[in-house]
Amino acid sequence: MAQQRKTLIVGSGCFGLSTALELLKRGYQDVTVIDRAKTLPAPDGASNDLNRVVRTSYADVFYSKLAKDAIDLWKTDEWLDTYHECGVLVLGSPDSTVDYKDQAYLHDLAMNLRIEPLESQSALRKVFPPEAIVGSFAYHTGYLNRDGGWANAGQGISILMSKVTALNGKIITGKGVTELIQHGQSLKTTGVRCSDGTDFEADLVVLATGSWTSSAFPDLPMGNIFRATGHCLAMIQLTPEEGDIYRQCPVILDFESGFYIFPPNEQNLVKMAIHTAGYSHSIGPQKISTPRTATSDPETGLRIPRANVKQLRDGLRTVYPTLAEKPFVATRLCWYNDSLDGDWVIGYHPQSENSLVIATAGSGHAYKFLPVLGRLVADAIESKLSPALVAKFALDRTPTHVDESRHDEVQELDLDQLCTSDDLQ
Repeated sequence: MAQQRKTLIVGSGCFGLSTALELLKRGYQDVTVIDRAKTLPAPDGASNDLNRVVRTSYADVFYSKLAKDAIDLWKTDEWLDTYHECGVLVLGSPDSTVDYKDQAYLHDLAMNLRIEPLESQSALRKVFPPEAIVGSFAYHTGYLNRDGGWANAGQGISILMSKVTALNGKIITGKGVTELIQHGQSLKTTGVRCSDGTDFEADLVVLATGSWTSSAFPDLPMGNIFRATGHCLAMIQLTPEEGDIYRQCPVILDFESGFYIFPPNEQNLVKMAIHTAGYSHSIGPQKISTPRTATSDPETGLRIPRANVKQLRDGLRTVYPTLAEKPFVATRLCWYNDSLDGDWVIGYHPQSENSLVIATAGSGHAYKFLPVLGRLVADAIESKLSPALVAKFALDRTPTHVDESRHDEVQELDLDQLCTSDDLQ
C-alpha cells in the first residue's frame, strides 16, 4: 500500500533528491519532485557548489559510521569522478578543552580507517608536497585520515537527478510553494499550492526545503529546533602550475578555529570557509531568518561581511602563507538550515496524521551522505527507523546538547558591513 502513495517532494537538494531515488528503488510508482528554481541544480542551493568535505571524522559515532557507508558508495562507478579521495587533515590544539577532534580520531581508529597521528609541527608539514609552501602549524596537533576528501557538489546533484528521472521520477522546476493544502484545523496535508496558482495533490508530502523551510511555511508549527544561517566562503584563483602543486594537498579542517580549505579543483579554484554559527537574516513581521542569495538580491547577494573577509584571509595565511597574498575572486554566503544540536530533522510532522514528512536541518554536514541519506528518510516514511533514531531526528525533540562543532553565537547580518570589491584585493 505504501508504494501506491502518490508522493510529492518539495525541494531538489540533498534530502529531496536522495529521498526520491530511494523511494523509486523501493518500488514507489508515483514520485514527483518540485523546486522553486527555474534551473537545476538550484543556483543558490547549498547542495550546488564547487565542493563539499567528505569525512568520517565526527564526535558522534552515528555520523562516523554513516559517512563510511557513504564513502564506500562514492567510490563506485555510478558516481563517476564526483568524489576525490585526497585525505582530510583534522587539526586541533593540544590545549583545547573541545574534545571533538579526539573523539573523532577514536571513532575513525575503531573503523580501521587509514589514520596517521600527527603530533608535531614537522609531522604535520610532511603531509604536504615539498613544493607547497605551508605554515608552521604552531600550537596544532592532528591526524590525517586518508579515507576522506571532497565531492564535486554540483556534479553529484546532477547525477542524482539523472538517476531519479531514469526510474521515471518526475522533476518539475519553477514551482515555488506558497502554502500547504490542509483541511480545517487539521494538519493533514493533501498537496501544495504554488505561486503560479497550480496545485499538486499528493497522499504524502515531503518538505525538503532546506534553509527556506521556516520562511516558506511560517504558519506551520515547527517549534524552534532549527533556523536558516548564512556561512561565509571565499575563493582564490591559482595558476596552472600552482594548481598542480596544491592539488596534491589534503582537505584541511581545523576544529579549533573552524577554518577549512580544499585543494584546487580542475579550474584551479581554491575554496575556503569557516565553520561557525553563522549569520541570521530576519525579515517579515515574524522576524524569520531567511536566505539572502544572488537570486533574491542579485547585486549584493554574494557578498559577505568584510570582517569575515579578513578572518578568511587570516585563516588562509596560517595554512598557505604565499597564497594569502592573492585576491579573493569570489565570495558567497552559503545558507544552511541549522538545528540547535546539529542533528537532522527527519520524520512525520507529529500533527499531520502521517501525511507530511519534514526532511531538513542538514546543519552544514548533510552533503557527504548523499548516496545514503535517502534511506533514512524512506525508513522514516515507512516507520522503519529505530526508536533511537526516531528520537534523534524528531521535530519536537528537546535538544540535550548543543552543536559542539560551532564555537560562537549566531549574529544578525548587517547589510551595511558587507564587503566591496576593494576588500577582496
